[in-house]
Amino acid sequence: MGPMGKHSQTALVDARPVPGPSPDVEAGRRRALRRHKAFVTGLLVVAAIIFLACSWWQSQPGGAPTWVGYVRAAAEAGMIGGLADWFAVTALFRHPLRIPIPHTAIIPKKKDQLGQALSGFVGENFLNAELITEKVRTANIPERLGAWLSQQKNAEKVSREVGRLTANAVRALDPKDAEALIQSQLIDKLSEPQWGPPAGRILTGLIEDGRTEPVIQELVIWAHRKVQGMESTVVELIDERMPTWAPQFAKELVGARVYKELVGFTAAVANDPSHEARNAIRRFLHELADDLQNDPTMIARVEGIKHDFMGSTPVRGAAAAIWSNASASLIDAATDETSLLRTKITELCLTWGSNIQTDPELRASLERRITSGAAFLADNYAGEVTAIISETVERWDASEASDKIELMVGKDLQFIRLNGTIVGALAGLLIYTVNHLLFGA
Repeated sequence: MGPMGKHSQTALVDARPVPGPSPDVEAGRRRALRRHKAFVTGLLVVAAIIFLACSWWQSQPGGAPTWVGYVRAAAEAGMIGGLADWFAVTALFRHPLRIPIPHTAIIPKKKDQLGQALSGFVGENFLNAELITEKVRTANIPERLGAWLSQQKNAEKVSREVGRLTANAVRALDPKDAEALIQSQLIDKLSEPQWGPPAGRILTGLIEDGRTEPVIQELVIWAHRKVQGMESTVVELIDERMPTWAPQFAKELVGARVYKELVGFTAAVANDPSHEARNAIRRFLHELADDLQNDPTMIARVEGIKHDFMGSTPVRGAAAAIWSNASASLIDAATDETSLLRTKITELCLTWGSNIQTDPELRASLERRITSGAAFLADNYAGEVTAIISETVERWDASEASDKIELMVGKDLQFIRLNGTIVGALAGLLIYTVNHLLFGA
């Protein structure tokens, strides 16, 4: 298959049906076009019949009355005018009488060029930056926006639409994609670095800021309260540890003494901020912070804990649980008009609308942003917008596009034929009259 054959085959594959009205509307337009064509063609036939009849009458022996010449001239000129305009109108859409006369079937042949010309016309006259920015500037968009947003019902409408859009967007997300994102960007990121050194640095910062002292205080108070309720436990423990031959009263005496000393010790620790036990706790925290940052054994131990923790069943299912709870909460907040989210959106709209109305600098700033944005879009994307026109027209099938265009404007074009017939008849009558008056023939 040659290049031309391949090109034609590609054109057939790429050709798309021309979008148009509903079948009922299209059928109505076809009926109207047929009626107009039939009427104008009938008028042309009538002109031809009148011309032939007058010509026959004048050719008879004895001739015909003078007025017949006037009628014959009008019919002849009307017939010529009608035929000329029929040729002109038909040549737009197809070859007249299917004869491939040059410069006919203009729309099928020049479809792509017409699409490019239309695209350029729209771009130059409707989507140029100067025209768009002028229209945007005279529209007073910030002032209208402020007046609109400052009304309660409109602010609630914005809140409702934002909520609906948010809920639909959340519902449209594939849970697996969301879970994968949470897993990769949150959970996996959490497990990448070593936990020991950062934890040690955090603990060091807390110690330096004195943030560990309340924890130590609560710890020693908790220990003192715990010991106060452990008298029977301490006595029983001492009883179990003493020799079996020791008298019972000795066991109880020793247990009570040990308990009393233990309570006294925890009370002293709880009441004395400088107690040696507290200092021991502080030294332990300092050593722990240092080991977390510098001791390989401690760092490895923490990494083992991290590995066990991140590999646990709850953590492995955390992404699904996080997305399930977060998406449900977000949808509920977006669809509930009494939720904090919806209420805040409404309040924000009212506040912003009021500020736009009362703050000239804010209005001027919005005006500049809107006009500059419109100019940017026109300068950078007008070509892409208008390219849609030319590309769409190029994909249309030539004969179908011609048929659709004729349906849209063909009825009006038939009036050109009608006017050609009538104007031609009048012009022929006028010419014949002037000629008859001047030359008598």
